[in-house]
Amino acid sequence: MPVIDRNKCEGKDDCVIVCPYNVFEMGVLGAGDKAKLSLKGKLKGWAHGYEQAFVVRPDACHSCGLCVTACPEKAIKLARHFSPQESR
Repeated sequence: MPVIDRNKCEGKDDCVIVCPYNVFEMGVLGAGDKAKLSLKGKLKGWAHGYEQAFVVRPDACHSCGLCVTACPEKAIKLARHFSPQESR
């Protein structure tokens, strides 16, 4: 499943456009997420209105990697998602 680095994402929506499975949506960071940003992340966030991509349908992800390739900030990585059955 895709993991977005909040300190790198500039909300350019390339991942939303390229994803054939509608895994992403654009949204605005909440106060809790804003507080966790580094100084550089806060400056980037402020400059872009704190709009970023969000993984809203992680189960729809097919790990094709198109989002990773499309992101100009290299803010997306794919991480293995374990289902409860796999951890047994």
